[in-house]
Amino acid sequence: MNHFQYKANELYAEDVRLADIVAKVGSPVYVYSHATLERHFKAFDGAFASVPHTVCYSVKANSTQSVLKTFINLGGGVDIVSGGELYRALKAGVDPKKVVYSGVGKKDEEIEYALNTGILMFNVESEQELTRISEIASRLGKKAGIAIRVNPDVDPGTHPYITTGLKNAKFGITIDRAMEEYKRAAGLPGIEVIGIDMHIGSQLTKVNPFVDSIEKLKVMIGKLKEMGINLQYFDCGGGLGIQYNNEEPPLPADYGKEIIAATKDLGLHLVFEPGRNIVGNAGILVARCLYTKARDEKNFIMIDAGMNDLARPALYGSFHSVQALKKDQDGLITADIVGPICESGDFLVKDREVPMFKQGDLMAFMSAGAYGFAMSSSYNSRPRVAEVMVKGGAFEIIRERETIEDLIKGEKVATFL
Repeated sequence: MNHFQYKANELYAEDVRLADIVAKVGSPVYVYSHATLERHFKAFDGAFASVPHTVCYSVKANSTQSVLKTFINLGGGVDIVSGGELYRALKAGVDPKKVVYSGVGKKDEEIEYALNTGILMFNVESEQELTRISEIASRLGKKAGIAIRVNPDVDPGTHPYITTGLKNAKFGITIDRAMEEYKRAAGLPGIEVIGIDMHIGSQLTKVNPFVDSIEKLKVMIGKLKEMGINLQYFDCGGGLGIQYNNEEPPLPADYGKEIIAATKDLGLHLVFEPGRNIVGNAGILVARCLYTKARDEKNFIMIDAGMNDLARPALYGSFHSVQALKKDQDGLITADIVGPICESGDFLVKDREVPMFKQGDLMAFMSAGAYGFAMSSSYNSRPRVAEVMVKGGAFEIIRERETIEDLIKGEKVATFL
């Protein structure tokens, strides 16, 4: 559920008419519903109310400060994959002991930053990374809490680009190798083995792959206990999907029942890394129709947003439903909705039946809260768009639209030119 609804044939975000936001802020613009963010976080968090747990929101899905602050205010932690994400989360007020650090390419300075910050744990993704964390922690005189990210080799049944738990993935350590790395970690200086981690992919629409993966890791946990390695945390990762089109992902409550049942005998503190599931349907991208063009039997709707603003359709062929901000279009048309970027891959909609937009009409690309602005760029020297958050009947700009002057910030012309 989200709080983007029609009232008297006009699309609203909570109690704010979206056309009023565009009138003040311009287009394109990302708009987030605070009520939806809060509702989705509480639904996920509440699904595990009966067991010790921490919801560590996956910052990569949407790293905007106001979004982070919303979840932190509700007691959430964060899952990060870079020093920059750690910086953002700390600025938003996160408790360092609710930070888990994932990612396959942690640099020395990022590891040091995280150790000095006092984060909960690193999710270790390779043998060499484990060694490097040990070396840096020892040099700093600190203990690094670690979990090994184990690849359970379970097919999540999602897009290949967002499948992360198979044995041929770049992420994590294979399940047949992980036991040896736990043995080694237990004897390394500067390392405190406190957890086990898994993350098998994104946009999963079934619970079975999660449960199957947990069952595999439970065997490992038992063997580790026999070796005297007693874990405290089981990071179950993220990946629970949302509805973009016709998907029917499980509700957090149903997901929670299955996960609690699968982990009930372990006595471990559960950690979760939801991202898309709590921000995806809480944000939209609003754009304006610039031109329309018919070529033979092909129709194009040119808009002021492009693949640099919303990369997912070009990158994954992903689906975002399109809604007119005002329901006065004359019927439907099969068309491509394309942007101004000089790439044939610059489309937000391909060969789909959409409202018959005309010049000046405004439209909303739904379910754009995850991996929307976070993946945007200034390609073709297009300033990144503004972001707005709505709460009830009020809205506020939470990121100013970039200017053309911002495009060359930090640049300089070489002195020898």
